[in-house]
This record gives sequence, C-alpha cells and structure tokens, in this order.
Amino acid sequence: MSPFQFLVGASLILGLLRADSVTLPLWPAGAVPGSRGTNDADIPTLTTYPAARTSQAQPAMVILPGGGYGGLAGHEGRDYALFLNREGVHGFVVKYRLGSQGYRHPSMLQDAARAVRWVRAHAAEWGVDPDRIGIMGSSAGGHLASTLLTHHDGGNTQSSDPVERVRSPFSHAGSRRNLLGENPSAELIEDLSNENRVSTTTPPVFIWSLRDDAAVPIENSMSFATACRQHKVPFELHLYDGKPHGIGLGAKPPTFENPHVWTADLLAWLKTQRWR
Repeated sequence: MSPFQFLVGASLILGLLRADSVTLPLWPAGAVPGSRGTNDADIPTLTTYPAARTSQAQPAMVILPGGGYGGLAGHEGRDYALFLNREGVHGFVVKYRLGSQGYRHPSMLQDAARAVRWVRAHAAEWGVDPDRIGIMGSSAGGHLASTLLTHHDGGNTQSSDPVERVRSPFSHAGSRRNLLGENPSAELIEDLSNENRVSTTTPPVFIWSLRDDAAVPIENSMSFATACRQHKVPFELHLYDGKPHGIGLGAKPPTFENPHVWTADLLAWLKTQRWR
C-alpha cells in the first residue's frame, strides 16, 4: 500500500517536553549531507511525542513547524503533536535546517525526507502503522510539506544506512529568500512552485487558509488545490474568515480550549481517510 501523507496549512500551512519525549539526531554524527558545521543549528533532529499506545499500530504525523525558513514556531510543532496525541496519533516534530543559518534548498527537503524515512524505518518499535504516516506543516512548514509530497523517491536500496533504504515522499518572499538565496534561477523557482509538481502519484491532501492572511496570499493554497483537482488527487480545501498569519491551533495545551474550526474539519477528514 502506498504511504498516506497530507498537508495542513499551505499558506499558514518550545516549552517543556513531555516526560516521554525524546529528541534524536536525524543522521549519525558526521553524516549530515551538506552540513556547515557541528553546532546545534547544523544538526537536524526529530522530537518524538508518542500517543497512548494501543494493541494496534497507530497513525503518525511528521510535523514541520513554520517560521519563514528563518526560525521554527513551537506552537506549530509541539502543540500540533500534543493535540494529535489526544486523537491517538503519534507526533514527530522536525527541527530542519534554516536559511537564517546559511542553509539553502535542498537541505530542508533532505531533513524532511529523512524524518519520514526514519519514522517508517522505526515504525514497529514506536507502534506506528507504516501505511498511515502523514506530513503536516504551516507557513514555511506547509510549503516544505508540499515539496516533500511532490518530490519523492523510492529510497537508496544500496545504502549501508537502513533509514536511507526506506522510500520517502519526496510564495512568500521572505521564505523564498531563506530557502533559495537572493538570486535563485528561474528553473529552481519553478521547481519549488509545488503546484507545478503535483501528479497522479501525489497523496491525498488537506489544505486550509485564512481568506485575508496578511503575509501569504490565499492564491497559494488555491493553486495547489487546483493542481490536485486537475490530477485527480483527493483533497479538501478550507477557506476561513480572518487574516492573522500563523494562528496555529488557535488554542494552547494542555486543555486546547476553543481551537480554531480548522481542527474540527481536519479531524473529520482524517476519519474519512480511516485515520480515526
């Protein structure tokens, strides 16, 4: 069965860790591709947020926080994971490399793809159903999620690293500058305008945006949804009133009182996809 993955918040799209959370390097020491050094900013990681275990393998979400490729927003990382834990979904939050630290594409994509491979490779020990692994992101994280969904490969079967053998799914001006640098080629811009890369193999997606988002045009979400329709990719597109960018869940842990309506729509969609 093909992996199931989706995008949340294409255009919108740390506190204390839980006692059972663990932060792990995505690559063994010295093996990070394109690394510029050995500082914290040079080492992409994955932080685990396991849901309460059941007798059955459970779905998992790889979460890519937003931040314009210049930072990582905790309320779009840890908070998403904790919210999904309540629904029986394991959360895995990625600390990917950033443009503000001198990194450019494809470093961020390599980190996101490695995270999905890692979760799939370690599915059994974490109680994860390898056919129900999703991708979720807001703002720059949403763009990175859509990049991963539309740039995929089958893994390197010859690699000595077991994680690399696993298959993977593989604009906002500030985000684009942090991702691509000051003068990216037209070809690179075209390649990372992900509506151009949607195909019949793109997994189902859930997309939402605020109609009057002051930072990222709503047309970004609409273009991606249109491409999904044209290629017969199952999708839902939700447009809500409002304009503040980066609202996240609209609620805070541990109670998550009065979350934004997109969360209810997402949970309903997950049920249609047999995730709940």
